[in-house]
Amino acid sequence: MSTSFDDAVRALLLLMPRMVGRAKRIPVPEELQSLALAPRHLSLLSYLLFYGPLTVNDLAARLEVAPTTVSLMVGELSGKGILERREDPADRRRRIVSITDAQRPSISAWLARGATAWRQALEPLTPDQRQLVIDTLRAYEAAAAETDSAPEAGTGSVTEGPVP
Repeated sequence: MSTSFDDAVRALLLLMPRMVGRAKRIPVPEELQSLALAPRHLSLLSYLLFYGPLTVNDLAARLEVAPTTVSLMVGELSGKGILERREDPADRRRRIVSITDAQRPSISAWLARGATAWRQALEPLTPDQRQLVIDTLRAYEAAAAETDSAPEAGTGSVTEGPVP
């Protein structure tokens, strides 16, 4: 089955708000609700949950932000009892960051739902198709960021093609 360009745009305009809405409805575990976690925290926690303890530099590379940004987030989450920093036994100058044992079960239960859904969605695809999905979502996010910074957002038409 072939989908036209306009049909694909329409389908995604309907799908994206539903995906965001569903993600927002995933309840934050009661013990974490008072911590005011932001999306940037969720990405950091996801990496630590699925890859295990990492250094600040490793986290920064994976999150595509500066190490100082990660260091500030780690400091904030450490102060809230979510993360802990410990000395790297192989190099005492480095610090390894991990989720505390006390918070791991709640964070795991909370974030595992999204990981399970992505695994189900991506599993039937080939590696090249998976990369295309990732590249497309990154391109969308970049284009949306450009639109956010436009001086007069909302003055153009909804679509350059036929109106649905």
